[in-house]
Amino acid sequence: HGVMSAPNLSGSHPTFFILVGIPGMENSHTWISIPVCMMYSAALLGNLVLLVTILKERSLHEPMYIFLCMLAVCDLLLSTATVPKTLGVLWSLSTHISFSGCLAQMFSIYFIFVAESAILLAMAFDRYIAICNPLRYTAVLTRSVVGKVGMAALIRSFCIMLPAIFLLKRLPYCGHNIMPHTYCEHIGVARLACADISVNIWYGVAAGFLSAGLDAVSIAVSYVLILRCLWRLPSPCASPKALHTCGSHLCVITMFYMPAFFSFLAHRFGQHVPQHVLISFANLYVVVPPMLNPIIYGVRTRQIWEHVAHLLRLGGLGSRA
Repeated sequence: HGVMSAPNLSGSHPTFFILVGIPGMENSHTWISIPVCMMYSAALLGNLVLLVTILKERSLHEPMYIFLCMLAVCDLLLSTATVPKTLGVLWSLSTHISFSGCLAQMFSIYFIFVAESAILLAMAFDRYIAICNPLRYTAVLTRSVVGKVGMAALIRSFCIMLPAIFLLKRLPYCGHNIMPHTYCEHIGVARLACADISVNIWYGVAAGFLSAGLDAVSIAVSYVLILRCLWRLPSPCASPKALHTCGSHLCVITMFYMPAFFSFLAHRFGQHVPQHVLISFANLYVVVPPMLNPIIYGVRTRQIWEHVAHLLRLGGLGSRA
């Protein structure tokens, strides 16, 4: 019966949504846009520098740095899928987004998020092999394996996110099209429907926990195993370097999952969390990790730091010439 009535419901899709921004903080939108704009600029610059450095330096063509490249691409896409529209809303330049544009934006955000989560898991596995089984490192993490990991991340993301689009398309919206947000989020859109959205809520929870949730647990397990290996290492000098790399990785992981899981759970179950807090958090997790990741890796990883400095010196010499 549901399938039969779908064509009649398609008329109840709004042609566009109006994004309100951060509800209750409309007067501060211009002020809020300043840090958002600065963080986005820093994210673009940092990730582009990281990408160029790794691609130009042959010595950095190792699995760990190739995964870093993938991470940088995800960060660039994640922030670009949301921030330009968010700034348009905060500056009241473009508050409208078409229904299909909204679904496309929502799909892109979650697709990239789930792919990035898979890459963080791959990086944890990379560190595990490098520290606990260093002799087999080159045999296990070949170029083709790294490529396959990248492909698997994309395929998994696509399969997890595709149903969400149909779950939103099947809902009737009864003309509701004012969304208290700066960009399109799955539950944000679903809440505008004038029908039961429990399927959307539970699908979102299941998809989130089976992808990013399982990844986070697997990363935690791999780090427990890494620490156990380091504990048993006979040479104390091997530990600091290994811990140093793991430290930067753990910073990135914490920053990626914490705000995202808070936002994700509060949106579904946090009836008492004020809306402006929710929307602000949703904006943080698409711009703060992309801004900080290249800084953490660039500053904490000596090889990258040295090559960036080298490239900058070359640039400086070029401009003088």
